Formats: sequence, structure tokens, C-alpha cells
Amino acid sequence: MKADTQTEAAVIAALEQFQHAAEQGDVESFLATCAPEADIVFIGTGADEKRVGRAEIQRQLERDLSQSERLSFDFDWHTVSAAGSVAWVATTGMGHAQVAGQSVDFPYRLTGVLEHRGDRWLWVQMHASVPAAGQTEGQSFPAS
Repeated sequence: MKADTQTEAAVIAALEQFQHAAEQGDVESFLATCAPEADIVFIGTGADEKRVGRAEIQRQLERDLSQSERLSFDFDWHTVSAAGSVAWVATTGMGHAQVAGQSVDFPYRLTGVLEHRGDRWLWVQMHASVPAAGQTEGQSFPAS
């Protein structure tokens, strides 16, 4: 079900904190938005980027930041739904990085699940993806 205005604003605020943390290179700021449980899951765009638990997520974020001089995200669309103390978000946009002195821009998709605890919404699952290379608009599968 579509989230009410207050829930949507809070979930978007958590998404913006992720965005701001990436821009500032602030791993601790992002981790502060994550649930403390050992089974939180983040899946990134790389083949090896399946992280379970805060320590693994922290290592991934540190790796991402160490491999770029600059990192930012612009989100251009989102939808937020909720039921009880759980909300889920889907968003698209562009990622921007400076890697080895070269600017890299890439389309970006992100989905996530957050849980309301006290007065905060905390990430419990996040999945980032980049559209498949070699798959043209209107096609369901990448070209072989």
C-alpha cells in the first residue's frame, strides 16, 4: 500500500542520508541509518557485492570510497509503500564517480526495505543495480 505522506518523507530522508554520506565519504553517517542486526543485507552492483551484517556493509562502503575520488547519486524517481512498521522504496537515477581521474556516470537503481523503530526508519535491506549492458530498450534480455 502507498505510504502516507509522513512515512514517505521519513523514508526519503533516509535515502537522502545515504546520498549525503556517499558525497561526504562518511561511512559512519550511513551506518547510523542501518538496523543493528547481524542479518541486514546489502547487495551492490559488483559480482562480489553481497554483504550481510554491519561489518561487511562497512567494509563495502569503505571499499567503494577508496576506489573513487568522488561519489554521488541523483535520484529522479521514487515510490514508497508501507505496511505497519515496514516500508519499502524503489528509486532510479544517475550515479557519478571520479575514478582514477576519470568521470564515470552510470544509470542507477536502488530498492530497499526499512523498519520503523522508535522515531527512526532504519535500513534492513538494500539492493543497488545498474541496467544490463547490451540490453536495448524494449528487450527483456541482454544481447548474446
